[in-house]
Amino acid sequence: MAPRVERARYRALLLKVYGFEAPLDSGFRYTPELASLIDLRGRTRTGLLAQDLMRLGLTASQMAQLPQRFTTFATAAEALGWMYVIERATLLHSSVRRHLMVRCPDLAPATSYLDAYNGVTSLRWAELGAAFDSIAHTPSVLRQILNAANVGFRAMRDWFHELAMERGSRLKHSVA
Repeated sequence: MAPRVERARYRALLLKVYGFEAPLDSGFRYTPELASLIDLRGRTRTGLLAQDLMRLGLTASQMAQLPQRFTTFATAAEALGWMYVIERATLLHSSVRRHLMVRCPDLAPATSYLDAYNGVTSLRWAELGAAFDSIAHTPSVLRQILNAANVGFRAMRDWFHELAMERGSRLKHSVA
């Protein structure tokens, strides 16, 4: 949401999002009993990220070589905690997309990821809440969800902190 939007910066952000979310999509699919609690197909946005990156000039071969943060989940409660982390970001996607369209309208073809929940954000949140309600019947399961969300938020912070550090390093070198 910076005042100045650049294609390269948007692409770098999508690369980081892809590296974080793509493995989570896979992890969710392989988590025992998760698909019986929540619609995973409607939440999978990795393909949209890939399309957007390809529209920004990345090849399939380059995408296959992107760094990724792999995660697996032992329980549905753990997966739901992590799902909360990435679903939370979707609350801003419409605003971010509008911001991009005002400042850099040529990026419109590469915003399908940001537009994925257009019109269904409330529904997705309601589904996630219902999934929490359906399994959080004991303090231990609730702790599992909360612990997983905390771990997920820390992992996301660390993952994106690397992007900020890279950006800062490039800025230092361009000034020198």
